[in-house]
Amino acid sequence: MTKKVEDIVKLIRSENIRMVDFKMIDINGQFRHVTIPAKDFGEEIMEKGVGFDASNYGYAVVEKSDMVFIPDPDTAAIDPFCEIPTLSMGGNVLIIDTPENRPLPQYPRNIVAAALKYMRSTGIADKMLILPEFEFYLFDDVGWKIGADGISASVNAKQSYWNSMTEGKGVVVPKQKAYHIAKPYDVSYECRSEMCMLMEEAGIKVKYHHPEVGASGQFEIEPMPGEMGMMADATMTIKYIIKNTALKYGLSATLMPKPVYGEAGSGMHVHMLLFKGGKPVFSDDDGYAHLSKTAHWFMGGLLKHIASLCAITNPSTNSFKRLIPGYEAPVTVGYAMSNRSAVIRIPAYAKQPEERRFELRNPDATCNPYFCYAAILMAGLDGVKNRIDPHENGWGPYDVNLYNLPEEEKKKLKGLPTSLDAALDALEADHDYLTEGGVFPEALIENFIRLKRKECLDINAVPHPVEFEKYYNS
Repeated sequence: MTKKVEDIVKLIRSENIRMVDFKMIDINGQFRHVTIPAKDFGEEIMEKGVGFDASNYGYAVVEKSDMVFIPDPDTAAIDPFCEIPTLSMGGNVLIIDTPENRPLPQYPRNIVAAALKYMRSTGIADKMLILPEFEFYLFDDVGWKIGADGISASVNAKQSYWNSMTEGKGVVVPKQKAYHIAKPYDVSYECRSEMCMLMEEAGIKVKYHHPEVGASGQFEIEPMPGEMGMMADATMTIKYIIKNTALKYGLSATLMPKPVYGEAGSGMHVHMLLFKGGKPVFSDDDGYAHLSKTAHWFMGGLLKHIASLCAITNPSTNSFKRLIPGYEAPVTVGYAMSNRSAVIRIPAYAKQPEERRFELRNPDATCNPYFCYAAILMAGLDGVKNRIDPHENGWGPYDVNLYNLPEEEKKKLKGLPTSLDAALDALEADHDYLTEGGVFPEALIENFIRLKRKECLDINAVPHPVEFEKYYNS
């Protein structure tokens, strides 16, 4: 049901709301916010919005940075982490212009809306459902230092194997052996259950939560599939709930792809399904893995553009420390049934026509979810339009464990980019599929690449502790 201003005003009165918090999204997919007294919320705010300087969000040059945020009533929800009763609202961003304001094409929610509009214009589908899986670590302590006199980082999880001599109760988990481990070793169960309850209260249906492989505090929460635009908003809310609930329990949550050396990394696998007229587009009883030709072409588009996609789906230098062999992370450009070593996996348990799908396994939660989901859709649609068959292109299906292939066979496989710099090179060379239909503005892609290049330069300039081990006595 679409909410109206009067619905929000009634909610403010009935719940004794004192503040209304407007949450905006910057180019990196992080929340920023502005708060007004609840008594000032009304039609004028909905019509005129709240002005802000978008140059600080990474979107606009200073000369054209004045923007206005327009709240979306359908996003209204009480913020459970504010002591003062606070109503939280997302929304869209407009450029202040004459004779009237116009949507900022670079704003994440506007990108998703443009991608969905483009999808419908192609006639391929009218609805996209996605299901992102959220892997994360919970630490009891974390700290880091970057300075001229030292470079260091440390994490601690009391159930980790490295605390076997100090924990005192023997409640420790062996390295890489935490998958689905139960109490008493699952020490953060209540914290995660509360996370899930808060997600349900926010209208996000949760499938389950459980310990993941990493023994040093790795876990997963998986929601139910949702419409792409809604799930992009939900992704922001889920990350917000995970981080704030962890702090409530005296823990620190991170969705960083590789926070612990020698343990499993955290991804954000994205399952996807298309529908047209209420019928599943990806289902075919006679196709490989019961997937239709359209599904295979969609996978073909993802695999063709996977190197450039990585710049958007894995936009941190740390992302590529996860995408290495030996930790169930994808490293090979290919597709297969139930094979976690290929970048596209087709889950064998999705047997009903309306459930048949595949997952892209390389994304992680350092991405801007709006850019990530929209880019995935655009790459897939390009594959359907151009009938890119993944089998004919030599991308599988790989129904063997690719990690165990002989070295000679491994050399024949195409791998994912091994660094953010390499992924950005690919995005510079291959992004026409993103700008199709005006979905991703060229200026956004150029600005995104520029900002990420600077991140790479900043990080590459810092000596690494491993370099001391390798080179100090050279």
